[in-house]
Amino acid sequence: MRKRLVPITIIAIGILGFILLKVTRPVPEAVTPTERSWRVETLPIAPDAFQPSLTLYGQLESPLRFTSVAPMAGRIGELPVRDGDLVSEGELLVALDDADVIPRLQQARADLADAESQLESERLAHENDQRALTLERRIQANADKALARMQQLVDRGLSPRAELDAATDALDRSALTVAIRERNIQGHPSRIAGLEARVTRARAELESTQRDVDRSRFRAPFDGLVGEVRVAVGDQVAANAALLDFYPLRNMELRATLPQIYSQAFINALNSGKRLPATSLNTDPPVELTLQRIAGQADARGVEALFTLDKPHPGLRAGNLLAISVARPASDNSVALPYSSIYGNDTIYQLQDGRMHRLAVQQVGEILMETGERWVLVRSTELEPGMQIITTHLPNAMQGLKVDVVEADSPYPPEPAQ
Repeated sequence: MRKRLVPITIIAIGILGFILLKVTRPVPEAVTPTERSWRVETLPIAPDAFQPSLTLYGQLESPLRFTSVAPMAGRIGELPVRDGDLVSEGELLVALDDADVIPRLQQARADLADAESQLESERLAHENDQRALTLERRIQANADKALARMQQLVDRGLSPRAELDAATDALDRSALTVAIRERNIQGHPSRIAGLEARVTRARAELESTQRDVDRSRFRAPFDGLVGEVRVAVGDQVAANAALLDFYPLRNMELRATLPQIYSQAFINALNSGKRLPATSLNTDPPVELTLQRIAGQADARGVEALFTLDKPHPGLRAGNLLAISVARPASDNSVALPYSSIYGNDTIYQLQDGRMHRLAVQQVGEILMETGERWVLVRSTELEPGMQIITTHLPNAMQGLKVDVVEADSPYPPEPAQ
């Protein structure tokens, strides 16, 4: 009996101990949940009339660029320039071999001389025909008189019939000779016209050949740069084969695509006589350009704007890709903000009672600050002077998110560059 009470006693003591510990345990304090806040920087704004700029990307080209072609088939005799050479006006660029050029000029001259000689021969022959016609008509008249006399003699029986037949044949032969001569004289104007046309054609061919001969030694028409050289000395080229490219460094243009939403404003500015300058962003030193005109045809991407370089730049080549910043007309009531302030394309956040407050804005361009940074210009009817705009970009930004303001290095925003 005593052995059975021992385990029951142990279990009872354990239960009593557990109850005692549970009753005497300390009561934990209630945990109050706290909202997390995010550290951000802010910027006070002051809407003003800023002049925005627009970044465009374009390719340099030269409207005076041309390709020298071979005026006739032949071999390349001289090629004193290479790709990229700067050439002065009048310098030889490329020339065909004289052995291929001179014989063609001589042949054209010979063809003209032959045509002129045939024309002169026809004129002399016409003069001879006119003199001969007078004599042949006289012979015809004499033959007619002889026939009449012979007819009288035959009628009287003083001469045989054979003599009359001979006189008749003599008259017919003289008449035939006169007819042939008259036909030659009548055909003279048409033969002269044909020969004169042949002389004109030969003279034109000679002039064309002479021009081709002159063009076979191509000289630089102005100071410029040799582009791609496509031949070498000794190459056999066909007529109209491309030899090399050549263009001047002056009057180069940048062709850049202007988005459709900005095109009308630029067209209006040009029509009103405003000067729209631009500056390259990826050259050292920067290149100054001016908007010259807007292309006459657009596509889905926009319309092409053409900028001229204010000064020649020896370091630039046709085909270079440039990023440029173009000044746009001033935008009233706009605010300059760093790009980190923008969410999407049309949202910024204001600091309001320690929380983020969403504001809808419209981007109107960008502007270069004194620090060298490019800030975005936005505009909205909700923007008022003194507003604190959050400039720290938060990946979890949302309406009402709690934030803590971090003291910025400078309480004032940088000024726009002049």
